[in-house]
Amino acid sequence: MSTPAPSDGATAVAPRAAPASASEVVVHPLVLLSVVDHFRRCDENKRVVGVLLGEQRKGRLDVTSSFAVPFEEDDGDNGIWFLDHSYLENMYRMSKKISAKEKIVGWYSTGPKLRESDIDIHELFYAYTPEPVLVIVDVRAENANIPTSAFAAQIEVKEDGTEKQQKTFVHVPNSIEAFEAEEIGVEHLLRDVKDNTVSTLSTKVSEKVQSLRGLKARLEEIKSYMDKVVDGSLPMNHEIMGHLQDAFNLLPNLNLEDYVKGFNVSTNDAMLVVYLSSLIRSVIALHDLINNKATNKERERALDAPGASDAEKDTDKENEKPKDSGKADAAK
Repeated sequence: MSTPAPSDGATAVAPRAAPASASEVVVHPLVLLSVVDHFRRCDENKRVVGVLLGEQRKGRLDVTSSFAVPFEEDDGDNGIWFLDHSYLENMYRMSKKISAKEKIVGWYSTGPKLRESDIDIHELFYAYTPEPVLVIVDVRAENANIPTSAFAAQIEVKEDGTEKQQKTFVHVPNSIEAFEAEEIGVEHLLRDVKDNTVSTLSTKVSEKVQSLRGLKARLEEIKSYMDKVVDGSLPMNHEIMGHLQDAFNLLPNLNLEDYVKGFNVSTNDAMLVVYLSSLIRSVIALHDLINNKATNKERERALDAPGASDAEKDTDKENEKPKDSGKADAAK
């Protein structure tokens, strides 16, 4: 069953005056590390939930810290869940003694997607902050994109303009940034993780591959949404359609003659460099081969000279003997 609202005696988490809704959510590295640590220490087959702490300034919400909260839910029924709000209040009361600027700004979940019970859990955090946000952190190792997604709740409005008393989640732009002190810590952390044996070219190629995989995943998600809208499985959202139209309008027209000519010229220039590099490599290899043969001939002439000793001839023959001759002699 769902947990009740906090008691009135919890003065440490009393609601404050409602600030303006956050237009951007910035997640700091310490939050990501805390969430991953919370997930790894618990059962990795279940999601974990915790509280986000931070401060809001001019529409920007900085999530600077977090702490875990005991949470359980029924795998068969998402409507049955328990969140220990007493533990939440005690932890928040103690955290205020360390950093009074950090307030409760929302909660996090390891998702990786929204669930039916999330809107009910979200309602609980209205007792601690007027505008809570939900940040879903994708802790899967194969994820190459930004591992966070931010959501805020708003009243759902029908197409005919009538107001429906039901809240739904909407996306909020989010990013991952760090203060100067946090950047220094992250650099020290990555210094030992970085593999110095991997070349810079390999790193750049792997980054390009990961970017293309992320683009492919986004395109597949758009295609899946459009198919569901066409089939009638999902209602048409004019805001999403507007964003898609803006993205398509930014795509270049590949049928323009100037664009095709410029693309071909750029491709030919790049291939010319590759072709010249191959020619130069082949010429250098042939030059080394000719020099090697000339050196061997000079050595043979020196050995065939009357003044050459038998020891020098034996040493030179031993150096020119193939490596597999020993195996052949053993086989005989």
